[in-house]
Amino acid sequence: MANNAFIFPGQGSQSPGMGKELAENFKIAGETFAEADDTLGFKLSRICFQGPEDELKLTANTQPAILTVSIAALRVVQAETPLTAAYLAGHSLGEYSALVAAGALGFADALRTVRARGTYMQEAVPVGVGAMAAILGVEPEILAEICQEAAQGEVVTPANFNSPGQIVIAGHAGAVARAIEIAKNRGYRKSMILPVSAPFHCSLMAPAGERLAETLEGVPIAPLEIPVVTNVEARPNKNEERVKELLVRQVSAAVLWEASVLHMVELGVERFIEIGPGKVLSGLVKRIAKGANACNVEDIATFKAL
Repeated sequence: MANNAFIFPGQGSQSPGMGKELAENFKIAGETFAEADDTLGFKLSRICFQGPEDELKLTANTQPAILTVSIAALRVVQAETPLTAAYLAGHSLGEYSALVAAGALGFADALRTVRARGTYMQEAVPVGVGAMAAILGVEPEILAEICQEAAQGEVVTPANFNSPGQIVIAGHAGAVARAIEIAKNRGYRKSMILPVSAPFHCSLMAPAGERLAETLEGVPIAPLEIPVVTNVEARPNKNEERVKELLVRQVSAAVLWEASVLHMVELGVERFIEIGPGKVLSGLVKRIAKGANACNVEDIATFKAL
């Protein structure tokens, strides 16, 4: 059974209504949402179950909301099935869900930390100043050249290596727009600006990383029961001494998702189970590792399909 990896989604997977079915049908899921509401001092559950979308989209709400739905789904899987994981990983914010699953971070501590992380990331760059865009079909080396040419004294760099031919760039809005233009002129016509409120995983996030480091100082980290394949290194980490440093670096470093999945396959993972809202990661896994078994758990139907 141990050749499973549990993987946890990041920002962009949220939608109003998420987690509602689980909370209504499984006591442990309902208790998870109640714990989140108590910890944060407001009705996060309402934002998850009802929206409105605008409120759910605010980074400081999105991050704890996705974390809570992911942990609620994880607890249902743990309580109701014999499934276990040999490795854990999460995309950006999802790494916090993975650390909760590994036993390294308490759920309440993770909630408070990602609520703060979302606020710091939002405040690092005023809305409208930064942007992120997915550029499709470009090789990493060529995209790095395009970014260098587009920068012109501003910041624009690859931010997420998601799957073959899908790389997200981040930086100043003007530089991101120039990179899209240069890519089009070179024949790479498929690109889209992402609906995010800040340019995550680039050097503009360094101030958020510094503030996050201060917040993490007071957060206890327990030994990891299961290794977490980190975004920054795409390698399993089981050393609790390194968790905080890796989380701080993660804010302004690129997410090495494709490399993380390929490494888990090398380590013998045969089945990837995405736990939490949406199925973005299971889709990426299928593109990265042809023939890999990937599924997701977010509601009653997907839980029964397990």
